[in-house]
Amino acid sequence: MLTALFADKNGEIYDAPGYQATGRTGGKVAGLLPDDLIALPEGADLMYLPGRTALGIADGRLAPLPGQALAVAAILPAGYTRTHLPAFAKLAGAPVLPLYGYAAVALWQDELYVAAVASDDSAKWRPGDYNTARLRKLVAKVRKELPGNRLVEQLAGCSLKWRCATAQNLFYRRWEAGIPASPVCNANCFGCISLQPAECCPSPQSRIDFKPTPREIAAVGVYHLSAAPEPIISFGQGCEGEPALAAGNIAAGIRLIRAQTGRGQINMNTNAGYTAGIKEIVKAGLDTMRVSIISALPETYQAYYRSNYTLDDVKASIVFAKDRGIYVSLNMLSFPGLNDRPEEVQAWGDFLAETGVDMIQLRNLNVDPDAFLAMMPPERQPPLGVKPFLQLLQQSFPDIAIGSFSHFVLKNGQ
Repeated sequence: MLTALFADKNGEIYDAPGYQATGRTGGKVAGLLPDDLIALPEGADLMYLPGRTALGIADGRLAPLPGQALAVAAILPAGYTRTHLPAFAKLAGAPVLPLYGYAAVALWQDELYVAAVASDDSAKWRPGDYNTARLRKLVAKVRKELPGNRLVEQLAGCSLKWRCATAQNLFYRRWEAGIPASPVCNANCFGCISLQPAECCPSPQSRIDFKPTPREIAAVGVYHLSAAPEPIISFGQGCEGEPALAAGNIAAGIRLIRAQTGRGQINMNTNAGYTAGIKEIVKAGLDTMRVSIISALPETYQAYYRSNYTLDDVKASIVFAKDRGIYVSLNMLSFPGLNDRPEEVQAWGDFLAETGVDMIQLRNLNVDPDAFLAMMPPERQPPLGVKPFLQLLQQSFPDIAIGSFSHFVLKNGQ
């Protein structure tokens, strides 16, 4: 039996012999099976869920665990996609949960397991390679080498206070480094991680409050691209709004960068709703683009993004970028019981065929499950499940890569 876990009021976690572990897909709770689980990966954390009683199956019946048994969830490291949410009974007055991607957990053969799949090689994103003892010295070094650059100061704060891995890569001089550029956004996503304050709970970081100049952008971009291994600079970070709204400065910055170095990859993470800005940035010399998306159905898309643009605008931006030779990824916000609804699966098929994207990057949506589902249109049919959904995508679109990260795309002999 896969044994259920629970936490006491002090946060100590225990197993519950005699109770089968459960998981949730959308609003449906069921017993977990060995095929649903992988060993809890290194870097994962366990967290108890306040105001929520753990559920298990005993004698063939779903029941709350006895006593003050709080539900437990795993928070996965990058490169893993959850397949089931934690199952719980919500108590009266339960607080809204913080912005994390909660996954169901269980005890099996005296080891901890989680309902998830490994979705990418996380070698560049291992937690132990970040927040090291030498980070402060490296931040001081870059501050000295790029004096007075406001972007360096922003990224230093993101690195040291908010522990952002993409910001830290600038100081470690490696891989993908973020360059935030836009303090404003054209969407109002539920649980935005940079909006201050978030509508549901404290935001995990502060949004940039200035527009960096093209010269500031170029200085950081050239600094990173000219020396880092497999270097990527990315506009559109968690600490900013929509980068296409800063298209003028970003496009000018890209031209300054490419006047000094052809090395590396220039990427933008975007909602792709402002097509005019996307076109300007693409024409300036963008290499890759990752588009945030949660649904291929207009009604569901709008329920989450609450934007002043439409899903058709997103499609138009992607098609333009693809026609210009841009490598386009979808940053699919993954929520068990939403993306895998049958009506969504049909819509995804149409969307992928129409846009011709190169990659799907799966990203666990960090949100309170109940608060999120309350905003979404109700399901029309029971969801397929995350694993069958991913298998169907791979079978239907074998040329589309499925992973979790922006990969370094070889070009010009690099």
